[in-house]
Amino acid sequence: MDPSRTAARRLRTDVAVVGFGPVGKLLAIQLGSRGHQVVVVDRNEVDYRLPRAVTHCSDFARILQSVGLAPDTIGHITEPYDDMYVWRNGAGETLVEVDWSGRGESGWYNTYFFSQPALERALQERVDALGSVRVLRGWEAVGLEQEHGRAQLTARCEGTGEAVVVDAAWVVGADGAHSRVREWAGIGWHDEGYFHDWLVVDVEPRPELRFPHVASQSCDVRRPSTMVPGGPGRRRWECMRLPHETKEELNRAGKAWELLAPHGITPANSVLERHSTYTFQAGWATEWRRGRVLLAGDAAHLMPPFAGQGLGAGVRDVMNLSWKLDAVLRGLAGDDLVDTYGTERLHHVSAFVRFSVELGQVICITDADEARRRDERMIGEWAAGKKPPAPPRPGLGSGLHAGTWGGTLARQGRVELGGEPAALFDDALGGPGALIARTTSALAELPEHLRAPLRELGISLVALAGPPEPGVVPVRDVDGTYRAWLDEMGVDVVLVRPDFHLYGAGDAHCAPELAGSLLRRLRDVFAGAA
Repeated sequence: MDPSRTAARRLRTDVAVVGFGPVGKLLAIQLGSRGHQVVVVDRNEVDYRLPRAVTHCSDFARILQSVGLAPDTIGHITEPYDDMYVWRNGAGETLVEVDWSGRGESGWYNTYFFSQPALERALQERVDALGSVRVLRGWEAVGLEQEHGRAQLTARCEGTGEAVVVDAAWVVGADGAHSRVREWAGIGWHDEGYFHDWLVVDVEPRPELRFPHVASQSCDVRRPSTMVPGGPGRRRWECMRLPHETKEELNRAGKAWELLAPHGITPANSVLERHSTYTFQAGWATEWRRGRVLLAGDAAHLMPPFAGQGLGAGVRDVMNLSWKLDAVLRGLAGDDLVDTYGTERLHHVSAFVRFSVELGQVICITDADEARRRDERMIGEWAAGKKPPAPPRPGLGSGLHAGTWGGTLARQGRVELGGEPAALFDDALGGPGALIARTTSALAELPEHLRAPLRELGISLVALAGPPEPGVVPVRDVDGTYRAWLDEMGVDVVLVRPDFHLYGAGDAHCAPELAGSLLRRLRDVFAGAA
């Protein structure tokens, strides 16, 4: 239905989402596929058709897998980068080689480069297939109020001037860096004090050019720059604005071609898809929930692109938030469960923000003496065998998890189930949520009053070995991924949440304790009964 023609002045829904970028789309899919009513408001009539984010990691790949967009099925959208990321100085000397090769814990390659417009089209198709999601394109959010345990979002159609009030149990602001939802909710901003202007240039080299599939970082004081793939058939360059330049001088097509020329990129062999100047910033919202209002993506955090984790942080927000909202909306948990979204995610994302800033502080040097000292240090460290800077692995902050291993990322390996061909765990089991044990005997004594609510949460009972046990899914650990993981932790049982993170882990007798602990915290602590 064309929303500008409906006579309805008021819509009632479970969740209203402001912003229909990749974070808003993914949240709509995750909630809509669980059967919840979702209304999305976005002032743009169509998606932004030019590239923005271009890289993602193994965790992001697993999130795409969760919505039927596994990277090995969308080769026109994303491609792995199984190689080194090389940093060089202005003299062409190698400062460090960062290993971006191999596969991560989530079962996918550590690094991919992708086309965001193509990904958004694929996500749009999944939204369109959900009858529970209604998208109001060309409608701008113009006001937000909260009362009686609900939120009222007012939106206006830019074409007709018609207004509608969306009455929602929850409103999620996924409306970007200049979030109006954040402003209306009265949520503050923590600024890390990092600002640098960079020109971002996206190019489609003609096929005959055969440009090498490489990623490199130039720490040349004359022009710090980055060169990486931009997804299938594309390349990206990012060039820092120098102190004597203005943003307007830098953001010209002629200047872009001038900066591309040393790389052999010319109008004769390539298409300039876009050029745009961005101010790279770093910071985060001081709260991620205020009453019935939540924030996600750039509305909640910003970071420079040097670690390639900006959009990845946003989609991780969605995975954490969506299963918790699902539990609350279905009455499986009290509203306060949603408070753990902010505490868990802020701890994780702030580590990546600061890591990105640290990389930028190494890259964005234009003083020759400072650069010389940096080069001597880094070349010496590399020659001495010091490991290159690696992304942090912070786990989640305080929240819904327990014990030493709670809040860490769960592994994903290949399993065989019921004589079917080997498949990644989430595909074989219908999702990541699982109570996984070495043997069926570790799960045999789990009573039905614990099994039933686990099933409602989407948590399966899975055993790697042992005789048949009713209600327990036996799988063959094809590559030994799970046994090796359990051995590393020194445990026999793990409880994996629906967002790929561990609730907790323990010995062969801990399954009832783990399950009972999770369910008590959902039903009692967060419902205010304890």
